[in-house]
Amino acid sequence: MAPYDGYAQSNPSHLLSTLPLPFPTKEDLTSRWTSRRELHTSSTTKHYPKKTMSLCTCVHHNIILQSNDELVQLYENFIADFENKINPLSLTEICAIIVKQIGSPDDQLSFLKQLQEKVKANKEALALCKVLSGSIILHEKGDQAETKNIMEEIGKILDDTDGVTPVHGRYYSLCSDFYRIYGKHADFYRASLRYLGCIELTSLSAADQKSQAFHLGIAALLGEGIYNLGELLAHPVLESLKNQEESWLVDLLFIMNAGDIAGFHQLRSKWSSQTDLVTNERLVLQKITLLALMEMTFKRPATKRNLSFKDIAATTGTREDEVELLVMKALAQGLLKGTIDQVDSIAHFTWVQPRVLDKTQLSSMMTRLENWCKDIESVETLVETKANDILTM
Repeated sequence: MAPYDGYAQSNPSHLLSTLPLPFPTKEDLTSRWTSRRELHTSSTTKHYPKKTMSLCTCVHHNIILQSNDELVQLYENFIADFENKINPLSLTEICAIIVKQIGSPDDQLSFLKQLQEKVKANKEALALCKVLSGSIILHEKGDQAETKNIMEEIGKILDDTDGVTPVHGRYYSLCSDFYRIYGKHADFYRASLRYLGCIELTSLSAADQKSQAFHLGIAALLGEGIYNLGELLAHPVLESLKNQEESWLVDLLFIMNAGDIAGFHQLRSKWSSQTDLVTNERLVLQKITLLALMEMTFKRPATKRNLSFKDIAATTGTREDEVELLVMKALAQGLLKGTIDQVDSIAHFTWVQPRVLDKTQLSSMMTRLENWCKDIESVETLVETKANDILTM
């Protein structure tokens, strides 16, 4: 059998999710402990993968060990004797459960600091250890500055790893918690989408999916600079809000993405129950107005993007004397590119910021592509008809 280092290639998160159910009785527990002792006394490294799997089963699923400080005793009297033989990431995953039974946050951090020294040669294990410490500092001690420093350290470590590791999801979860607690809507939105991209949605309970979807939706509406809602609208996490009391939020997100100002006002009776939206109504209305201008421009053919201030005012619900300021905001934020003709009161747009499109927008794009193909065919026919005169000259 290959040396134990090869076992590092396994995915601990997947391993733990497929372990058998716990043994419920003390008699069974005694029997299992006996077998583990026998494994421990063996001098061959070929038993360590089996031992690690057995420990994972014990630590994560045994109900007898989930109370008091049973897991701490297991670590101190058993695991500590051969922890240097265990894959560092697997060891850190095991300790992530054990640390919950340690009394105070300071003692938990001290335990993780010692663990960090033991696993620091493994980037993923080191990053996970810092994630665990950051979570305690954020949720138990409320130290914003220290949590932010740890997040930056973890980010640098993970930047040096290849691909998406099992730790990335835990890291983005920590980041999203941090940004949610401190009201950084745009950062929370980005971190949460990355978190969902690193995990299987089914690994979250129905309640967690609903909570994640709701907070993401609010962040999308309030987040500064968040105009690309298509990725969220296409994500299955929003299914958790459908047929629920909060289903209005999904409707509001589609209304926002389409720049449907009338729909926004029609749904007021629903979203007015959310304090954050009522408090920031002006900000949300400004965002949906800019999205209405983007959508208006997007729907126009590239050759017909000279929009009069009058047309813009009618579509966006803005007074005609405020249209120029609206266009300037769109240009300043990089949502559109173009020029303003103040004399003739016309805005000429040459570019719209790319966005993830929903089904309605894709249908519109398909129609435009079909029209473009017809235009190409017309030009081709014209060239064929007139080419003979050119060639005979």
